[in-house]
Amino acid sequence: MENQKIEIRTLKLSDKLQLAKLANNKDIWNNLRDYIPHPYSENDAETFINFTQEQNPQQSFAIEFKNQLCGVISLIIQNDVYRKNAEIGYWIGQPYWGNGIATKAVKLITLYGFKELDLTRIYAGVFENNIASMRILEKNGYTKEAVFQKAIIKNGKTLDEHRYFILTEDQE
Repeated sequence: MENQKIEIRTLKLSDKLQLAKLANNKDIWNNLRDYIPHPYSENDAETFINFTQEQNPQQSFAIEFKNQLCGVISLIIQNDVYRKNAEIGYWIGQPYWGNGIATKAVKLITLYGFKELDLTRIYAGVFENNIASMRILEKNGYTKEAVFQKAIIKNGKTLDEHRYFILTEDQE
C-alpha cells in the first residue's frame, strides 16, 4: 500500500532498532494505551514484530516515509457481534511529525480495512489532549461520534476519550 512517499508494509526484524528508538519516547507513549511499554526496548520491538508476523489477516503495519520506518498503524479487528468492526491505532515517531504522514497512513489503512478485511466500521478512541490525531481522523472522513467523559486514566490523570468512526459506505 503506497501513497506518494508513504508506504504501509509488514514489519520486519530488521526494523527492530528503529522501532525501539522511535517508540521509546514519552511524548508518544503519553497518547498510547498503557499495555505498550515505556521505556520501550529492542526486546519489546522484537516481541511486537514477531506478534505482527503471526497475524492472519495482517492487522499491524510499519509506516515508511522515504524508505525509513517512521511509525506503526494497526486495525484491531473486534470479536463476536462486533466482528465487522475494527479499532484503528497509530503513532508517528517525533522526528517525522508535521509531514502529513499519519493522515496518508490512516487513508491507506482505512481503504485496506474496508476492501481487504471486509469491515463495515472502523473507529478510534482519542485522548482529549491529542488534537493532532483528531484532525488526522477528520481529514480522512471520520466523524466524531461521542465524548466519553472521564473514561481514561493516563499518567495519573483522568481524561475524556473522543470517539471517531467511519463506515464503509462513507468511502463510496
